Amino acid sequence: MDRTGTGGGTRRINGRLLARLIGEAPVERPYYLAIARAVSGLVLDGRVPTNTRLPAERDLATALGVSRNTVTAAYAWLRDNRFLDSRQGAGSWTVLPDSGSGESAPFPSAAEQIDLGVAAPPAVEGLRAAAFQASEQLAAHVGGLGYYPYGLPELRHAIARRYVERGLPTTPEQIFVTSGAQHGVALLMDLLVQAGDDVLVESPTYPHSVDAARHRGARIRTVGVTPQGWDMEYLADAFRQWRPGLAYLIPDFQNPTGALMDDEERRVLVREARRAGSHLIIDESVAELAIDSGDLPAPVAAYDTDGRVFTVGSVAKLLWGGLRVGWVRTTPPMVARLMAVRQRFDIAGAVLEQLVVTHLMSDVLRIRAERSRQLRRNRDALLRAMRERLPDWRPSVPGGGLVLWATLPQPVATALSAAAVRYGVHPAAGPVFGTDGTLERYLRLAYTQPPDVLADAVDRLARAYAETLAHPAQPRGQLYV
Repeated sequence: MDRTGTGGGTRRINGRLLARLIGEAPVERPYYLAIARAVSGLVLDGRVPTNTRLPAERDLATALGVSRNTVTAAYAWLRDNRFLDSRQGAGSWTVLPDSGSGESAPFPSAAEQIDLGVAAPPAVEGLRAAAFQASEQLAAHVGGLGYYPYGLPELRHAIARRYVERGLPTTPEQIFVTSGAQHGVALLMDLLVQAGDDVLVESPTYPHSVDAARHRGARIRTVGVTPQGWDMEYLADAFRQWRPGLAYLIPDFQNPTGALMDDEERRVLVREARRAGSHLIIDESVAELAIDSGDLPAPVAAYDTDGRVFTVGSVAKLLWGGLRVGWVRTTPPMVARLMAVRQRFDIAGAVLEQLVVTHLMSDVLRIRAERSRQLRRNRDALLRAMRERLPDWRPSVPGGGLVLWATLPQPVATALSAAAVRYGVHPAAGPVFGTDGTLERYLRLAYTQPPDVLADAVDRLARAYAETLAHPAQPRGQLYV
């Protein structure tokens, strides 16, 4: 029985690679239990996807340097605890234990709520002035039809110029303006994905993009990512095994882990995609939101030689979520194809909003610096509050972006999120960002609100956590993102 929700098909992992993911030979005894717990942890964290065929016992034993009996006992524990299914002649593959059921808690009646699930910062300083300037400039456009299917020319020039400043030669003809990043991703999925195609995504990842692939009838394949980054050998192996038609990745302050792919990893990513014949959708929604100092890597498209990289950007996180303006950077022929796809849904974006964004893009360096100061202050305040009130949690310390990824001591994220609602705080449970019910040991917490609000949110979260541990049932109800 396929319980993965991927539409069938089993990935294989060899003994050497699984041994490396497990880590060094375990020192705790009994050895088999340490190995089994390590493998179950990889499954729960989404680093080894469900429906992955594990290596033969002898192969893993050789790779780990332990006896075959030790691995046999570890596999038996995994089967007994419902992390492994086996069938004679077909091997053993990872599955996820069934979880309890229940309803999430209702919203509290109190008006005051703190939402840590939505990563949406307030508008930048200068937005109102830019809107006023745009309204005056609108007079130059009202004599025409108001439809710019590829995007307002001034804005396409401004976006292309920003890529040039980042070290990536770009012309305005390579820019296709959309109504936000998710609009761009959805259009690309419509253009590039057919029913039954394999689409490779990270686990965890941004859920709405996975939904867009599923809407097209794609089979979702996953590769794990942690706050420490990507296992590039494992990622390369995924491209070799699945040869996906498309891969969707977030290499810049990955949502939700905050990981940042370095230049060499970006080069390897594009190389492996080329070898596999895969297109790449690269989500740069928060690429401009560096918090800590240091040089940023070049855009992934800098390593593209044959037009397989589609870069998606947006101003929602940098400027304001109320400005529904994004873009796709690609080749001019693909811009024309995107325009044809768009005509089935809408004709063009709002001119006034594009004028506002054009004005603000001219001041992007100041805006980036302002955002960086705000986010550093907020991130550090959230981490400080968590150290004081939730010392046994292990939060990431992202170098940019809007969220941190917190590891819980126990797999209670869904239950905790339900309990937190009663205390007026809304975190995002880890399974929201997975594809098959994994990631129960994680919460995503946005640090877009002021330090005093974040400190209050952590206090409420700590009380909800205490309640969850006292009543450890794990309901599966509504999740908040």
